[in-house]
Order: sequence, then C-alpha cells, then structure tokens
Amino acid sequence: MNTENWSGLIAATFTPMKDNGELNISAIPSIVNQLVAEGVAGLYVCGGTGEGISLTNNERMIVAEAYIKAANGKVPVFIHVGQDSVFAARELAKHALANGADGISAMTPTYFKPNSTRALIDSLKVITEAAPDLPFIYYHFPAKSMLQLNLDEFVEMAGDQLPSMYAIKFTDSKVYDLQSILHVSNGKLKVFFGTDEMLLTGLLAGASGAIGSTYNFALPLYLKLIEAWKDNDLVKAQYLQNLSVTMVKTFAPFGGIEGQKAIMSMVGMECGPTRLPLNILSISEIEQLRQQLEEIGFFRWARS
Repeated sequence: MNTENWSGLIAATFTPMKDNGELNISAIPSIVNQLVAEGVAGLYVCGGTGEGISLTNNERMIVAEAYIKAANGKVPVFIHVGQDSVFAARELAKHALANGADGISAMTPTYFKPNSTRALIDSLKVITEAAPDLPFIYYHFPAKSMLQLNLDEFVEMAGDQLPSMYAIKFTDSKVYDLQSILHVSNGKLKVFFGTDEMLLTGLLAGASGAIGSTYNFALPLYLKLIEAWKDNDLVKAQYLQNLSVTMVKTFAPFGGIEGQKAIMSMVGMECGPTRLPLNILSISEIEQLRQQLEEIGFFRWARS
C-alpha cells in the first residue's frame, strides 16, 4: 500500500482483553470492520492506547498479526515497536515487515534515556535498519518519554541518518515545535498530531492528519470538525472541538485508557478491561461514566 500521501484520522487501536488480562484476539476483526466502515484512515497498533508496553513481545506480535490480517489492505496499518530494549524493538520491526505492516513507529526508550540527539538517532537506527523498506514514524511524546529533545537538530540529523523516516507522531501541546519540524524538514517530513482535544490547532499548524485514541469511538465528530475546517467555517470547527474537550474531561477522571476502553464497549466494540498496572473499572464506575456521557449528549453528537 502506498503510504506516501497517508493522511486523515488514524485510530490508535486498543488491545482487546479478557477479564483475566489475557488477550482477546477474536474481538479484533469486528473492531476493525466497524472502524473501516465509519471512515478511519488507518490503524496504529500497540502504542500507548494499545497498552503495548504492558504486553510481552510475543503478545505484541500476535496483536500486530491480527490487526494486519483484519485490515486486509483496506487501510494502512502501522505497528508501534518501541521498547526499552532497542534490540527487542528491532525484533518487533522485523516481525512487522515479515507480516505485511505498512510501516513502523517507535518512541525513545524511557528508563535509560538517550542523553544526546546522536544517541537517539543511533538507537532508532538499530530499529529501522531491521525494516528498511517500511516508512518510519518517530513518536514524539515528551510527557511520557521525559526526553528533552532539540527537535530541530533531530530533524536535521534524521534526514541523513534515518532514510526510512517519513513522519513524526507529535503528541505535545507545543505547536510551535510542530511548525518548526515542518520548516526545518522543508516539507519532507509529515506530522501527525497526537492530542485529540487539540486537533483543530494541529491542523491549522500544518499537520497532515492525526493519530489518536478517541478516533476509535468518536470518529463522526472529528470528521465533521475536519469538514468544517476545510470549508473555512472556524466557528463550527471550534464548537465541535469544544465537544471533544468536554468528552475528554468526562472520561479522564476514570483513567485515560480505562475510561476509553469502557466507552468502546458502550458503542459496540467490546475491548474488555485494561491490564495491570492500569486500574480495572468496576461495574458501578462504568455505569457512572455512561450516565455522565449521556448527560453531555455524547451518544448523540459523537456517534452520528
């Protein structure tokens, strides 16, 4: 699949699990079918939303295979392979290539952090050289990586040292850094925005599209937002973005992934609970979340 002009709204997918924390791979085909039917532009598998860091390498391979098979070429599938061990990540990259992924992505190791841009580039080279023909998306998420990165220097060095890198997943509120990436790369790098509740801001700053978790269950809302933006109806776009903010403020107290997995079940895409060390919501908490979503009109304006 040609991903050169890849854009739109990409769902950072959840990993379905059983109540005991084991994988529930059988749920993936129906989830993918519904996402494709609703108009998702691609799938981003085993990232933070997919609890990739809480899965074993073998489990991550099983999940990747299942999503690639379920997508069946209908939409691009990018596999997040980031690990604290770059050599474990390298194996995941090899696996993604061998099993038909459309690209790979990785965030920097988070325990032993690269202490220079050179160390980061060298770490990513270990990963990307295992799948040199797959487009690579660097996952920039400073709130999680805690990496103090000179993005301009990184982009300049990546142009020579990471030939397969073609985009950055930008999950940060510092939109001036997003604009700098586009300027320094002279348009050669794409940027996919990763903060759903600020999507409009990212688009106005030049993002090609977005990768996020709420596109799994509120895609109709965001598609209307993008349509309003393209029609230069900023008043409507701002109104729709504020609905997104309201939605996020509603589920956030229940836990980011925990609350969203519960919402997935409410809209017909059963994902089960999260895996430890994340919390497991009680039946009463899930019902409380449902009531609050009904009160803000979520099931009306986010699903149609």
